Amino acid sequence: MAGRIDTEYQQLKDRAHRWVVERLDEEGIEVGNAGRDQLADFVRTAVGQFIALNRVPLSTQDLNQLSRDTLDEVTGYGPLEPLLADPEINDILVNGPESVFIEVAGVLQKAQARFIDDSHVVRVIRRMLAPLGRRLDESSPMVDARLPDGSRVNAIIPPLALDGPSISIRKFTGNHLTAQELIRSGSMTEACLDILIKTVESRRNVIVSGGTGTGKTTMLNLISQYIPRQERILTIEDSAELVLNHPHVVRLETRPANTEGKGRISARELVVNSLRMRPDRIILGEVRSNEIIELLQAMNTGHEGSMSTIHANSTRDALVRIETLLAVSGYEASEKAIARLIGSALDVIIQLERLPDGRRRVSEVVALNPSDDDQYHMDYLYRSHDEHG
Repeated sequence: MAGRIDTEYQQLKDRAHRWVVERLDEEGIEVGNAGRDQLADFVRTAVGQFIALNRVPLSTQDLNQLSRDTLDEVTGYGPLEPLLADPEINDILVNGPESVFIEVAGVLQKAQARFIDDSHVVRVIRRMLAPLGRRLDESSPMVDARLPDGSRVNAIIPPLALDGPSISIRKFTGNHLTAQELIRSGSMTEACLDILIKTVESRRNVIVSGGTGTGKTTMLNLISQYIPRQERILTIEDSAELVLNHPHVVRLETRPANTEGKGRISARELVVNSLRMRPDRIILGEVRSNEIIELLQAMNTGHEGSMSTIHANSTRDALVRIETLLAVSGYEASEKAIARLIGSALDVIIQLERLPDGRRRVSEVVALNPSDDDQYHMDYLYRSHDEHG
């Protein structure tokens, strides 16, 4: 019964939206040029007219809800608007029109939000992409983009997505957690924080390792705060998420190819260029391709204290992943030479984990101390189970 009522409401909202758009066209009101308060008044009046003309029995509360939903359709991203506005929500995942999930405090849960149909989802995606000059259609059925507020959006549509259009949004927040907040939440201890501060201040090269959603960017942002104020920092990211409270930061961002497949600027090119910009430290948002070659060489040639993140579930996995990235990037050297390059470039690996209840924590901090027998010899500076049992 509830499903039928919900379907009827979605159909009503679709009809009301079309009616309002027609009235806007008749009045010559351009959504982009009108103020939100003016549009809100116009939409409320138009929705009221639509309900009266069609004799739809609605309570005042339901009429107000329909007006709000229609305004979101006209000016924003439809059913996603309240989710984007909610500061408690970190991720929004749309798996087709009737399946929307959100992540709150590290835990996924199903949301009440619904789309009318597949075309409604695609319409919202295209509205997101329009100001960014990106397109989504059968010839280009997937896209990765960043909204004006910094949130990352990935969208993929049929024929690649078999169950309907899919949207994945990682919301951006400028309010990164402080060290004391992470300590209070159990993500790390005072002893761990002291180790991290000394690591940064002593200009050790750092890789922050962890799986998806473990808080790698948050950790990178946190430890970057302890870089001495007189140093010059260059950050390189696909989507600018780092917010460094530092007086001398130059932020660089990669650029995807345009609709003609041209104009792409990769992270590797930016790392190479950054070496000509006199950085004291390079902070690379994430290592995922051939930029690893230039980063390791930079770490080995006078840019001590540089940092990056990598997707890996353990410190050993992080080293194996770096080896793999070097191999697939065409770095030709023996296994021993590759291990020597990595062992001499990297000083510290900070491993993060995500617990079943959604909490994130530092699981271990290891120092790489290469020897002739073991280029990846590790000394454990911190282990979470030592502190938490």
